[in-house]
Order: sequence, then structure tokens, then C-alpha cells
Amino acid sequence: FFFSPITPTATMATPQVKSVQVFGRKKTATAVALCQSGKGMIKINGSPVEIIQPETLRQKVMEPVMLLGADRFKGVDIRVRVRGGGHVSQIYAIRQAIAKGLVAYYQKYVDEASKKVIKDILLAYDRTLLVADPRRAEPKKFGGPGARARYQKSYR
Repeated sequence: FFFSPITPTATMATPQVKSVQVFGRKKTATAVALCQSGKGMIKINGSPVEIIQPETLRQKVMEPVMLLGADRFKGVDIRVRVRGGGHVSQIYAIRQAIAKGLVAYYQKYVDEASKKVIKDILLAYDRTLLVADPRRAEPKKFGGPGARARYQKSYR
């Protein structure tokens, strides 16, 4: 019988990092947000949210922060990975992931009352911040240039 020596580092419990992982979707874009306890940093694909271009799309991403106030994001670091879709779809997926992430973080680690307040503020402003838009592009069919339009009919 061989016993491996137990190292003190293996038995000591490391402090659990408070984190939740949520996703946001728009069309074919998917954004996964990892919310951890931290100091209010928001990064998208590894780069800070401040460098998103153009300005109007950056404002769209910052909507949850603007609505809820920066103080609610103070203790939370959010890292977002986004894939698929176009520019605008990715932006909408990111903002949904950020909003859902904060709600999930507050539900799990803060309290139900503050989570409800946050959720109500977000839903009152825009439902797509928490609920995914189910619309998808319809596949093209034969006999026309698109999904529904048909080629022009000519008798001569």
C-alpha cells in the first residue's frame, strides 16, 4: 500500500470566485458573458468596451450600464466573447449578455429584491435586454430572388 504525501496546497480551499456565465443572442450572433466579482471592468473579446466603433453602437452596448448606473457595476467584472452574425447583431447580443449577466449575478450573490429592481428597470426600457428576439432570416426558395418575392411574370 502506497500513500501519496498530501501537500498542504492541495487540501487548502482556494477562495471561491463569485461568477456567473450567461449568453445573449440576436439572429446568428451569440455573446457569452462571464460576470465575476471585481472592480467594474467590461471587456469584449479581450478589448475594453471604450474602443467599440462606431460611437452609436458603443452607446447601444453601454445601455444597461447607463440605465442601472455605474454603481451597480462597480463590484462586477464582465468579460464577453461574441461570435457569429454581423456588427449590429453582435452589439445586440453583447448588450443582452451584459444585462442578463448582471441580473443573474445579483440573483446568485446579492439579493432577490435588488435583482427584481434591476430586472424591472431593464424590462421597462427594452424587453430585448433580457429576452431573446426569436426572429430569424427565412430561407430563400426557388422561383424568386428571395424568401417570398417571385420573379416578374411576362406574357411576351
